[in-house]
Amino acid sequence: MASLLLRQTLAKTKPTTIIRRFSNAAVVASSTEYEEPTGINMKGVKISGRPLYLDMQATTPVDPRVLDSMLPFYLSRYGNPHSRTHLYGWESETAVETARSQVAALIGASPKEIVFTSGATESNNISVKGVMHFYKEKKRHVITTQTEHKCVLDSCRHLQQEGFEVTYLPVGSDGLVDLDRLRKEIRPDTGLVSIMAVNNEIGVVQPVEEIGKICKEFNVPFHTDAAQALGKIKVDVEKWNVSLMSLSGHKIYGPKGVGALYMRRRPRIRVEPQMNGGGQERGIRSGTVPTPLVVGMGAACELAMKEIEYDEKRIKSLQERLLNGIRCKIDGVVVNGSMDRRYAGNLNLSFAYVEGESLLMGLKEVAVSSGSACTSASLEPSYVLRALGVDEDMAHTSIRFGIGRFTTEEEIDKAVELTVKQVEKLREMSPLYEMVKEGIDIKQIQWAQH
Repeated sequence: MASLLLRQTLAKTKPTTIIRRFSNAAVVASSTEYEEPTGINMKGVKISGRPLYLDMQATTPVDPRVLDSMLPFYLSRYGNPHSRTHLYGWESETAVETARSQVAALIGASPKEIVFTSGATESNNISVKGVMHFYKEKKRHVITTQTEHKCVLDSCRHLQQEGFEVTYLPVGSDGLVDLDRLRKEIRPDTGLVSIMAVNNEIGVVQPVEEIGKICKEFNVPFHTDAAQALGKIKVDVEKWNVSLMSLSGHKIYGPKGVGALYMRRRPRIRVEPQMNGGGQERGIRSGTVPTPLVVGMGAACELAMKEIEYDEKRIKSLQERLLNGIRCKIDGVVVNGSMDRRYAGNLNLSFAYVEGESLLMGLKEVAVSSGSACTSASLEPSYVLRALGVDEDMAHTSIRFGIGRFTTEEEIDKAVELTVKQVEKLREMSPLYEMVKEGIDIKQIQWAQH
């Protein structure tokens, strides 16, 4: 029914069907100002068609089944879920509670432990600042890692400005935290340990179950940013012993603008709300709950629960196809982060003897990134890769390939072809690569300054 309503609406706007030249997907949309008969021209970049999309860590497309579940709550069931006096409010409230149960089921929690937010960034802020502010009389110390998402690091810096102490744990060359180091850093006044489950830039999976055991041993609350883990690896709040967990809708083929925060009830974790208002979501996150977005996140979680094993096998196969396809044609390709403990859909590669920005610009027919979407405007090398000990020149040449549910073998093969072509082109122009081929160790060269 929802799809029928959407088709009727689109029919009135006389849509243009635009076929993505490098993808098997077709997009129905009104023509835009940057689409021309000869191709697409935007931000000074001209390409013959929409690029194939391999940036799934930045965001994922909405699954059509998720969209179907959302549309009725935009078009006919548009009541405020907090309106208690009529049918429109009741049906929206029921839909929100159903979504709450769907999210809870995916992580092994109780629906009463789920608080809806605007996304993982807000959930991280509530967790880090909210916990420390609530327990500030006795707890003045936070432990996190150097490779956390920017919003966790910035929340920690905000706490430092308020007089709290923060320990930023280093990681090994594989991107994993040292558990013995974590144990040694816990103090009597440690109020929170915050370590992300799956890194957004390099895809490594931290030993969260072991971290949870250590935190339980010392009776310290454990928060994990699981935005990149939800629906991609098995998540169990009881096994992991987490007190708080941040979740995002648009990383699991759901809508943007919605997320969730898991808050353990037994033993109960308390936070200070970061905004004031009508007291919705038990007063932890005031503001009208956006029913269509929440319904979409719930549907995405339910689909992930059913398809996680199939998706995992298929994405692992595509990752191997991509990596082997590139490595069999060019040398000097390095995988950043552990290969043993990583989510297969995130493949972060560095290409030796290539200038990173030129490589990205040359790959304009492939939508990839050099790291987190939240820091992609920076010209500095990735702080995550620098924390791994990656040389600055190699950190500058990193490309993150994000593979997802709707990625095809044809897209992977095209990405391999275009990547190899561009790397070879740039290396032909590189005097350093010429020297390496001649057997010269360029690290032993002492460059003279003029």
